[in-house]
Amino acid sequence: MLKIVFLDAATIGDTSLNCIACQGELICYPTSTPEEALSRVADCDVVITNKVRITKELLDAAPSLKLVCEAATGVNNIDLDACKERGIPVKNVAGYSTDSVVQSTFMHLLSLLGNAPYFDNAVKSGEYSRSGLFTDVSVPFVEITGKTLGIVGMGNIGSKVAALATAFGMKVIYYSTSGTGHCKDYPCVSLDELMSLSDAISVHAPYNKNTAGLIGEAQLRLMKPTAFILNLGRGGIVVENDLAKVIDEGIIGGAALDVFEKEPICEDHPLLHTSHPEKLRFTPHTAWASVEARERLIKIVAKNIEETFA
Repeated sequence: MLKIVFLDAATIGDTSLNCIACQGELICYPTSTPEEALSRVADCDVVITNKVRITKELLDAAPSLKLVCEAATGVNNIDLDACKERGIPVKNVAGYSTDSVVQSTFMHLLSLLGNAPYFDNAVKSGEYSRSGLFTDVSVPFVEITGKTLGIVGMGNIGSKVAALATAFGMKVIYYSTSGTGHCKDYPCVSLDELMSLSDAISVHAPYNKNTAGLIGEAQLRLMKPTAFILNLGRGGIVVENDLAKVIDEGIIGGAALDVFEKEPICEDHPLLHTSHPEKLRFTPHTAWASVEARERLIKIVAKNIEETFA
């Protein structure tokens, strides 16, 4: 019987793992420190990880290991060369969270455009009840139709964001982080053009040598004072300290982040202590994690195991 160890099952929440458990003995740990992981993989055939690092040391501690399953798309937490040297296949999961991320993108964008937290609080706080007016137009909101959306990274997610933006009546432009604009449906522009022309900028790129620190203070200062920037790609693409600075100075309209350079974000991070918190929207790296996306993820992990040992 296969012994399958999931090193950080808490990252999947309450999603059923039955389709994996039926393939062998499944042992789940909510989280694992590097030291704990070494002992937990000692006699396993399959290891499943989301963020726990699979290092040479861990592989050496798992002489029976036959498969590494990444419960995500990115495999930067896995020493791929070391796995290859040992003949251990690595299987990830791609495309499972596209709809979830796209929906989260528009949740943030519409919240920023519509000042949603203010109006929600105006009613819940009793301020509206006490006002004597049937409406509250003291804080403006703007329409999405006619605005320009600049997308950084026109992959599967970026393309779907573009299609929905078009349905909302937005104009779409994009910047290719690879340097080659393969998508012909929308204008491909330089990064400086995208930053200066867009009413909203949405980042959907992977983190690599082309995107690390791509959007810093110089780029942010090119933005319209009413424009928003959203990062639902990877932490580190937008330089967070620079973003906090331009928010403090009122240089841009606002920002939304689902991903951070360090996760979880530190409690003393400048972004959590700006002078304009109303201009910020945050989610704790949850854009990928709709109920349906997590279910798809686990089904594909189970399929990866089944196909490997068929």
